[in-house]
This record gives sequence, C-alpha cells and structure tokens, in this order.
Amino acid sequence: MREMTCITCPNGCILSVEEKDGRIVVTGNQCPKGEAFAKSELTNPMRTISTTVSTRDPAVPVVPVRVSGEIPKDRIFDVMEAINRLTVTAPVGRGAVLAADVLGLGVDVIVTSDVLITGMKGEKNAS
Repeated sequence: MREMTCITCPNGCILSVEEKDGRIVVTGNQCPKGEAFAKSELTNPMRTISTTVSTRDPAVPVVPVRVSGEIPKDRIFDVMEAINRLTVTAPVGRGAVLAADVLGLGVDVIVTSDVLITGMKGEKNAS
C-alpha cells in the first residue's frame, strides 16, 4: 500500500493506493478527481514546468515562462535542457510561444509576463 496526498483540489485528501487483482484501488478520496490523480501518479505521472528564459536585454535578464500543459515526469530534465537553450529578444509578451511542441510532447513553451513589452524595442525573436 502507498499513501499520497491528492493535489487536484483544495481538499488535499490523503489517499491509500494499492493493487488488488491487477487493478489499482484508491481509498480516502472525497471526489472522483482523487482516484484519477492516484492512478495517474502510479501509471503515468505528469508535471508542469514554470521557469525563466534568458533575454538579450541587460535591464531584464530573464523572462518567466511555462509549458502550456502537463508533460511526463520523466521528461522534465529533457524539457529544461531545451528551455535553457532559448534566448529571447524584446519585445515578447504574455502568451508568446517561444518553442512550439517542445520535444514533440504536444506542449509549447510560453511567456507568462509582459515585462519585455513595455517600452522595449527590438524584434520578436527566440533562438
């Protein structure tokens, strides 16, 4: 048996998860999301990434970014390597896609701030 805390809603249910007769059995959840979360954690854990990307602007050395959806947990370091190779030139604003379909995972790396748009000059560019 394994215990985990569900993070899909504010309840924070303590889940007990075990395999019985080839099935994953979840108890302790107050809603169906808890069961789905526990099963996913055991079979295909997914995560999201929020980080920063370097810019070419000395006044704003980094811009915040995130992936547009969840990625497999075991690909986090691969995605971070791809993100760390990016450099941004202003102006780039919230929602701008810096890397489409990163590593073929079906998610984009997107900017989450307008910090490089206000009063900045230059080309929209990520390389």
